[in-house]
Amino acid sequence: MAITHVIYDLDGILLDTEPLHAKVNQAIANRYGKTIDRTLQYQLCGRKSKDSAALIVETLQLPLTAEAFLQEKDAIIYQYYPQVPPLPGIVRLTHHLANHNIPQAVATSSATRPFTAKTQPHQAWFSLFRCIVRGDDPELTRGKPAPDIFLITAKRLGAKPENCLVFEDSLAGVMAARQAGMCVVAIPPPEMDYSAYQQANQVLTSLEDFNPEYWHLPAFKPHNHPVSPAKV
Repeated sequence: MAITHVIYDLDGILLDTEPLHAKVNQAIANRYGKTIDRTLQYQLCGRKSKDSAALIVETLQLPLTAEAFLQEKDAIIYQYYPQVPPLPGIVRLTHHLANHNIPQAVATSSATRPFTAKTQPHQAWFSLFRCIVRGDDPELTRGKPAPDIFLITAKRLGAKPENCLVFEDSLAGVMAARQAGMCVVAIPPPEMDYSAYQQANQVLTSLEDFNPEYWHLPAFKPHNHPVSPAKV
């Protein structure tokens, strides 16, 4: 299958924000004597903030609304967003593909305000992406795991879904991309059960392990060649 376009999730693929989200969510849950276990954490990854908050409130039976949960979270997390670094291997990969004129895009559940806060220190880097679709896009009615965000992104890139390669870290994101008819490389967080990612075409422990040639994309320079990828 010919890959002509590449699409990235933001949180957990481009920027290392997932540990921050998990820490702040748990800090709020602690206020009510509750714990976010691994099962719930799996379900939260990749979803819109409002959907994640509603799931936490409902699952833990917290005495507040999803909107109130988000207000508590926003009061904490925004001060830390500018400090979040890119994940290992992603800056090299995106610049490499840009140098070879491979169109790239971002499809993120983050709304415009948090997206802006997270990416403010990385303006030059994010200028590489030809298209960015956020969680509050007017055309987007359903968030991940629905395929809508990836289909919208492909349309704006002028790409066929079957020619798009998606990088995702969450189960919801993998499911969304596969339902959109795209190939998916999953890079799960270290604490996740990798066996749960059966829908992904490929599962890696790090983007530093990604081999573009495996997907018939331009090769890295020989002196900087990554190891062979793991497969599901």
